[in-house]
Amino acid sequence: MTHTDTQHPEATASSAAPAATGSATAPATAAAPAASGAGEAEGERGKTAFLFPGQGSQKVGMGLDLVAARPDLVETYYRQADDILGIPLSKLCWEGPEDALRDTAITQPAVFLTSLVTLDVLGDRGVHPDVVAGHSLGEYTALVAAGVLDWRDALRLVRRRGQLMAGVNEEVPGAMAAVLGLDLATVEEICAEVAAETGQVAEVANDNEPGQSVVSGEAGAIEKVREAAQRAGAMKAIALPVGAPFHCALMRGIEEEFAAELDQVTFREPSTPVVSGVTADYATSARGITEALRRQLAGRVRWTGSVRLMAASGVTHFVEVGPGKVLSGLCRRIVPDLASFTTGDERRMAKTLDALAPTAAAAA
Repeated sequence: MTHTDTQHPEATASSAAPAATGSATAPATAAAPAASGAGEAEGERGKTAFLFPGQGSQKVGMGLDLVAARPDLVETYYRQADDILGIPLSKLCWEGPEDALRDTAITQPAVFLTSLVTLDVLGDRGVHPDVVAGHSLGEYTALVAAGVLDWRDALRLVRRRGQLMAGVNEEVPGAMAAVLGLDLATVEEICAEVAAETGQVAEVANDNEPGQSVVSGEAGAIEKVREAAQRAGAMKAIALPVGAPFHCALMRGIEEEFAAELDQVTFREPSTPVVSGVTADYATSARGITEALRRQLAGRVRWTGSVRLMAASGVTHFVEVGPGKVLSGLCRRIVPDLASFTTGDERRMAKTLDALAPTAAAAA
């Protein structure tokens, strides 16, 4: 990550964990939470949203502290994941090397798995979400948390998703860049002008927060967008070290193939409200979720709108579940009066549990 608060997934988003263990049954379909502040059921705290990070949050050693505290996680998740994918995913998470972990086809299942294990740890301590959302790749972990996907199916999907996305870059070399300090409309206008001038793809891929966008497209066009953004007064226009031009029209060529993969998987109705980053709205049906995942490949990540929607729906606490602290940083700038927590290392997890886990007396 060239900027600590720039998510460049594919550049960087009250129920418990039946999904985390791959439960075959899901509770009744969840509706969007009421657009109110803290209600009597939630007490003074209001609602809690779990946010799951995307590509760009990975780091060598992620999850090691969780396994040290909960050795059972190795058998429950890591060894199964290694067997399902036929790659040493656990070793890559824990030991790297960093170059391998940056490979899109590895990064996506690695971040997913680390977030999934973190979800289990939070649930084991009695911390559960009222709403879930994920930034791009992170939507898959959010769907596991909401009971929509079995975690094993989600793991296979994110592995295939990563492979297909990496393959796009081999055919059409692409690039992404983070633009800081310009409003979204200005960045959209710059992209349109560059696309018209060059005949190449240049689009806004992520609306991360007011004043921070990520652009994606063909390498030459994105370099021109960076130059134009700097001329227009951007604080920074940073090239991002990504493995493909995510969330732009260049990804449309893999939509049909990935849709066929989605068709092979069982999607259940959500048991916890889910916010889709494609629409920045609640995804209320399995059918709608499947369509959003297909569109997500080439579609914009509408993170600013997603966070504002959750805040308007009564969320007062955001918990970033998985590696890194990108999403919590974005939330602090989108809704600065609300609380944000992270779980990416032992110290941050302890602080989050201290704040949100029920006490022994309350649990009794």
